[in-house]
Amino acid sequence: MQELYKEIHTYLNMEEEIPFDQFDQYYKKVIDHFNDEADKFEEEDVWRGLFISENVMSNAQGRAKEEKGSKRAKKYKKMSQRLKLWAQNFAGRLRQMGYTDEQMNAKFESMFEDDV
Repeated sequence: MQELYKEIHTYLNMEEEIPFDQFDQYYKKVIDHFNDEADKFEEEDVWRGLFISENVMSNAQGRAKEEKGSKRAKKYKKMSQRLKLWAQNFAGRLRQMGYTDEQMNAKFESMFEDDV
């Protein structure tokens, strides 16, 4: 999970967008990891899962709008939809742990500043 978290930070700090193939490859690694391991995540990994899923989801949404009408737009939209489900899952788990939406928003924002 740490590697995926580190990788998303690298992408978020880049000046240019990564190409579709690289984006798709990262997305698939994330989904595979979530599918295989998410039920075993400790609290910190739930936070990282939320951070990754929210950021990739919003990036995919933006790319879908830019590519409107193309095959890639459909792919980006599908990525966004799958990651939205994961983001909801992770947010729900954090609420079950006792976090309020305000606390989650504050922690989420602070994660952009993490040294990874």
